[in-house]
Amino acid sequence: MPLPRFSRLAAERRELILRVARAHFARDGLDRASYNQIIAELGISKTSAYQYFDGKEDLFAAVIEDVHARMLHALGPWQNADSATEFWTRLREASERLTAHALAHPDDVALLNASTAQDPAPWLAPVVDNGRTIGVIRADVDRELMLTASAAVLRTADLWMAAQLQKGVEPSPVVWSLLEGLWRQPDES
Repeated sequence: MPLPRFSRLAAERRELILRVARAHFARDGLDRASYNQIIAELGISKTSAYQYFDGKEDLFAAVIEDVHARMLHALGPWQNADSATEFWTRLREASERLTAHALAHPDDVALLNASTAQDPAPWLAPVVDNGRTIGVIRADVDRELMLTASAAVLRTADLWMAAQLQKGVEPSPVVWSLLEGLWRQPDES
């Protein structure tokens, strides 16, 4: 993670550093991206760069954290629904916002594959809890298991979406049928 001095930079300067690094990592990946090229493009000295980050891996971790923050911002906070119709509408609206963000920010999409360690619970837990409360999501399954299984479906869907968008194909809403299958009560058809 960034060193304390990075957080004391002006917001515009931090965003510039993350934007330039994001472009390099999205294009070249962690292994092939050059810390020296990123530093040179930013017009800062190596000494300055090492005052902000311990090295390339540290900068990469900051970029991935920023990508996830940007994705969460695009999703917006979950607003509890009072009915199944409202629940699915809000979930689809959140997905549309995320898709619009992905289309507008292809570097974020390219970095989804590198972000396997990010915990989806900050956004997903309120969704699952709301769905369980209103009967959209089965409550006979342990909450943590349902949350983990839902996160796995959404993580896989994110990777699939990234691949579709990189091919220039807008993804279909098939993810919802996968989630509906996971979340539906066993006696529903």
